[in-house]
Amino acid sequence: MRGHCILSHGFESGPDATKVTALAQAAAELGWTCERPDYTDLDACADISPLGDVPQRLQRLVELTRAATAHGPVVLAGSSLGAFISAHASLQVSVAGLFLMAPPIRMNQAHPIDAADVPLSILHGWDDELIPAADVVGWAQERRARLLLVDDDHRLSRHVQASADAFMRLLSSLQTSNDRGDAQ
Repeated sequence: MRGHCILSHGFESGPDATKVTALAQAAAELGWTCERPDYTDLDACADISPLGDVPQRLQRLVELTRAATAHGPVVLAGSSLGAFISAHASLQVSVAGLFLMAPPIRMNQAHPIDAADVPLSILHGWDDELIPAADVVGWAQERRARLLLVDDDHRLSRHVQASADAFMRLLSSLQTSNDRGDAQ
């Protein structure tokens, strides 16, 4: 199983951001195709929310994912706000797996993060100044997610390669489990 990855950048970032680019390169090494949607036009919508137009980001990702699943398995990956919408999109469209970096566990009291029951890998910084590591540990534990905590802050800038390596492990595990299924 080779598939397609949709890599969503965080708020005030872009599709050519360092981490998203590293994930795209890692996926390509394993034969997966990738796309990196650009949400920067929605980040400017500060009149809607301090984080831009989150519902429009989610809708854009759901539409892209729906179109991609027609051609094979899809893995969603995202950083921060990109992780939040990737997790929520997985509830609306069938995906093969999720890779979340610095996921906001709660945008506010009314909007906690939620995700489909699919293979899930998370990378988070112990010193994340926006999202407490303990919150992410608890959320990951409930889902039995693969969790890598690193000595970094919210941007995870000192762990770009660790992000790419963890993403490759997720994609490889999906390939391995599919190979076992094909052999039966």
